[in-house]
Amino acid sequence: MIRVGIVGYGNLGKSLGYLVDESDKMELVGYFSRREIEGNLEVKRYGDIKDYKDKIDILFLCGSSDHDIEIQGPELVRDFNTIDCFDNHKHIYDYYQKMDKIAKESEKVSLISTGWDPGLFSLARTLFEAVLPKAKTYTFWGKGISQGHSAAVRAIEGVKDAAQYTIPREDFLESVREGLEPEFTPQKAHLREVFVVVEDGADKEIIERKIKTMPDYFEGYETRVNFVSQEDLNKNHKGMPHGGRVIREGENAKDQRARMEFILDLDRNPDFTAAVALAYGKAVYKLYKEKSYGAKTVLDIPISVLIDYDREYLLKHMI
Repeated sequence: MIRVGIVGYGNLGKSLGYLVDESDKMELVGYFSRREIEGNLEVKRYGDIKDYKDKIDILFLCGSSDHDIEIQGPELVRDFNTIDCFDNHKHIYDYYQKMDKIAKESEKVSLISTGWDPGLFSLARTLFEAVLPKAKTYTFWGKGISQGHSAAVRAIEGVKDAAQYTIPREDFLESVREGLEPEFTPQKAHLREVFVVVEDGADKEIIERKIKTMPDYFEGYETRVNFVSQEDLNKNHKGMPHGGRVIREGENAKDQRARMEFILDLDRNPDFTAAVALAYGKAVYKLYKEKSYGAKTVLDIPISVLIDYDREYLLKHMI
């Protein structure tokens, strides 16, 4: 059995814990949280985590990218094999370099930026470009609630609670499908809508300005900020649907065009993200046993390693 630890007791951590409990290949050693969770013996103090370094084979980092993973990853990979869903695309390269150096020094394996984007969408973009080198790739997210963006808003002083939707622009999406080859930037292709509950006495104008100018999250996007009651947020914006698509469209051969499209439609984002991380967790364990130390991404893991079938079955049923 692969012994698993989970850092973070939020939505992603709980989803991952449920899937580990359902697995016949893994067992949960415990969650590690900075918060005190009364009455739950599975949730242990984050400050005690190094006491478990010989009792855990894989540590899943389920905190936020902006406040947790970027700090915890380099600290924890010194003692554990780690998997994270670090999703700040602009910082992934630098984060990889840091994690790779420490993981190799510590003789550990660290899979960074798994999930669906980065993650499965990264695989789709790479495959599509290999097949259609003369085409253009377009990535759309939503309509759905972004956990990372919602957490970033909740971290603003004066914000009590928040939910942020990423919404593809339908006119931009249609222009891609029609082969018009629009110039793509995430900012042109999406808008963001935020629903915010503020603390009593908080300045809404300041909060809205901080949201709209937040680097790497909202700056450059058309962003709509709605101030609502906690009751309204709980009733209408506490679900976690999400999804998106990767499209590559363009020239295939002379006077011939082709379009490739990968689509995800998710009822509950953290459950699916956890499922992806869990599949890659088995691969990390195998790499560690093979002494293939260092940082890895989904592009480094052969897809056949993710599934619990032997080569004969794969050749007979998957090819």
